[in-house]
Amino acid sequence: MLRLETESGYWLVTHPDHARLAGAFAEHWGNDRFLAPEPREHVLRGIARHDDGWAARDAAPQITRQCKPSAFSVELVGKYSAFEEIDLRDYLEVRDRAVRLIAGQDPYSGILVSMHTYNLLTERADRSTIQEDQLPLLDTFLAQQQRLQDEMMSAIEDDATLTETEKQATTIRDHFRLLQATDNLSLLSCVNYSQPATLLHPLRLRNGSAAEARVTALGERHFHLEPWPFREILLTFALPARHVQGKLFDTATQLQAAFDSAPVTTLTVKLSA
Repeated sequence: MLRLETESGYWLVTHPDHARLAGAFAEHWGNDRFLAPEPREHVLRGIARHDDGWAARDAAPQITRQCKPSAFSVELVGKYSAFEEIDLRDYLEVRDRAVRLIAGQDPYSGILVSMHTYNLLTERADRSTIQEDQLPLLDTFLAQQQRLQDEMMSAIEDDATLTETEKQATTIRDHFRLLQATDNLSLLSCVNYSQPATLLHPLRLRNGSAAEARVTALGERHFHLEPWPFREILLTFALPARHVQGKLFDTATQLQAAFDSAPVTTLTVKLSA
């Protein structure tokens, strides 16, 4: 879940809906400067479905030790220290499920999701928020992801429908960075982030070089990117969310009732050149 605090409660967005927003961004990615993703179908599938493994957990929201909805929030932008709010074993099971749900259908999409997961838990994770006796559990999971990536890479190399360029490690790395970029832009949107930010990695340009996209907030869920990576100069996206009343919840059951009774509302996300 992702949460945005309001005067009377929280907007809650599920991980799959957040990922669908990232996929919608990717559908419009590419112009006379930025390279569009190819093989398009595989890349868009990986981005839009990279958090499918969260569906069951998000349907049964939990609370933190501080009695807030357990979720990614604006405080976590730029770092990854959520392990104080979620059991590590449960978290790794969700992440593993997210990879395997897509890997069994599409190794190309799956390797992007696995690379995203691996990066999240190595370069971006705050290991100090993980109990020391649980670190071997994390390291075992990371080694499993590396082996799974090797298996998916072998399947990609044997796929006659893909071009040699599409199979190259550098191409797959660029698509992973696009997943990271659109995922981060979606996170910024879901928590209405108001500070300057970037899309994490330099992104591939048509001339073979790469550029870092900077993000500036223009208003509520309204952002400008520089340089501009999309085909259109103004884009509007729908984001499903539920508003739960109350800041603190005595039990997860209380939060569940508030979540289930809240209607799904369509919020708007805008991107402007």
